[in-house]
Amino acid sequence: MISWPNFVSQLFNGLALGALLALISSGLTIIYGTLGVLNLAHGAMFMLGGYAGYVGYQYSGSFVAAVAAGAIFVMILGVVMERVVIRHFYHRPNEDQLLVTFGLGICFVEIVRLFFSSQSLSVPPPPLFQGITNLGFMYYPTYRLAVVGIVAIALGVLFLLLYRTRLGMIVRAGIEDSVMVDSLGINVDRVFMVVFGIGAMAAGFAGIVNAPVVSLTPGVGDDILVETFVVVVIGGVGSFPGAILGGLIAGEIISITSMFNPSYAYVMLFAAMTLVLVVRPHGLLGAAGRE
Repeated sequence: MISWPNFVSQLFNGLALGALLALISSGLTIIYGTLGVLNLAHGAMFMLGGYAGYVGYQYSGSFVAAVAAGAIFVMILGVVMERVVIRHFYHRPNEDQLLVTFGLGICFVEIVRLFFSSQSLSVPPPPLFQGITNLGFMYYPTYRLAVVGIVAIALGVLFLLLYRTRLGMIVRAGIEDSVMVDSLGINVDRVFMVVFGIGAMAAGFAGIVNAPVVSLTPGVGDDILVETFVVVVIGGVGSFPGAILGGLIAGEIISITSMFNPSYAYVMLFAAMTLVLVVRPHGLLGAAGRE
């Protein structure tokens, strides 16, 4: 029998997972909305953020330094990846973009496997968030609660960047009409580079923040990539608020379904995505497709 504390605990698990998915999906949807590139290496970037943070933690012993290392490393990788590879595929067929990003993702995974093997690694949570917290009606891991707050702050920073800065205005305008932005004399190439770096950084940041919750393995980004695409579809492609809403919905669906039967978690997630596509083909908060 399912008890009330167990049900509430699963709701909190879903909230933590949903917040994490929202952050990863926001990076993916910003990249696709602005650049028109569906980045299949996004899950590998999530994984790389965790490993870069692990290395940072081994050298510094500081969780804050680990988070900074994970986010900055993947941001730099994203900028290099955009400048060296992705920029040559903006005007190529969509299947070419999918293949090249898929191939890059495989390369990243195999490089990590070469240096770290397939052995599971872990990053401990910071001392402040270790242990469990008494919520009155149940005990819950403190770090999982902290994840919700950390991700909420990160999403808030992204929101301010997108809706309160000149760069954000250009990015949102590029999502609507990149040709018009280019005709206004704005250096679209530079904007694209920055956008790809920000999107990659969101994945890297999420990867290291999630490391104390789920052990690091080279394949840790595979499942998260599938979930992230579902989140983007549910919320609406190119919609930042949609990524947040979709992430929270997906997190709760996976968590609550797992409480009854974990085997059906993905079944229910894809069923929800199908329902959304039938009712609102552009997603819950999405607009008509990119021109």
